[in-house]
Amino acid sequence: MSMGGNLRKVTSLGGVGGLRRVARLARRRPRVDLSHPARSPLGSSVVNCVTYRDGVRTPSSGDPADALELVRKRGDGFVWLGLHEPTDTEFAGIADLFGLHPLAVEDAVEAHQRPKLERYDDTLFAVFKTVCHVEHEELTATSEVVSTGELMVFVGHDFVVTVRHGRHGSLGPLREELEADPGQLAKGPSAVLHAVADHVVDDFLTTIDAVQADVDLVESDVFAENGARVDPDGSTSSNASFSS
Repeated sequence: MSMGGNLRKVTSLGGVGGLRRVARLARRRPRVDLSHPARSPLGSSVVNCVTYRDGVRTPSSGDPADALELVRKRGDGFVWLGLHEPTDTEFAGIADLFGLHPLAVEDAVEAHQRPKLERYDDTLFAVFKTVCHVEHEELTATSEVVSTGELMVFVGHDFVVTVRHGRHGSLGPLREELEADPGQLAKGPSAVLHAVADHVVDDFLTTIDAVQADVDLVESDVFAENGARVDPDGSTSSNASFSS
């Protein structure tokens, strides 16, 4: 939203409530651009498949089998495969390719899992709950305030497979952040797992701040409707006068 648009909102809404609405709008996280689609244009669950060597993206066909073969042939680097809500059929070939445990595969496809970290032979399987604040122009009794999802991560010696459920939480921006820091990405698949966990926690903190802003906004509107004065610091005091 432009500055002019924000100013028009302040004028139309008025008072501290209007300023808080603008502050909340200004704090919105940047939207994920179209280079990070939830699903590929072809309808596949594969969002991205990239090989890395010494923390740097290397040329590959984008096919998971070719990527894994390339990494294992040269003996270093790893594959990062990103998936969004794969079906049983879509994930079956991936599971066979990377040697993923059937129990973890079932959890990754069906979702609705509790956060956990499990080890299956040489592969770690982590489940994270994700949250996102739902933006709205006006908060009502039926407004959806928080959207939830899940993120599963398989970590092996030379691969990372991320499986995302829900419309939010794209890992495209996180991948770009890691690629901008080759030294960190060169630490291998474990560095990706750490970054994903950090990303999920950051989203929780951002969502908490946004929900608190919504609560403050509702309090301002309620007290203002009841004749209370809303001070600049957010505190309220009654405008009512009493006589003996």
